[in-house]
Amino acid sequence: MAQVKVYYDREGNTLTVWFGDPANEYVAEETGDEIVLMKDRDGKVIGFEKLNFTGHVGDAIKVAFETVAV
Repeated sequence: MAQVKVYYDREGNTLTVWFGDPANEYVAEETGDEIVLMKDRDGKVIGFEKLNFTGHVGDAIKVAFETVAV
């Protein structure tokens, strides 16, 4: 079963999502939209980070997942 890891850094205002093993990160690439893509050695995106992500203090962050056939 695949795992998705979601981290919210309130002080750094970042939301980081990993759907691959963070230990396999080889390069990080900014998209220009305050999004950083983390890639493995093969260039496959294994996670992303949203910069300047802010929520209201005390608010819960809701995460929803949907599976699709590929």
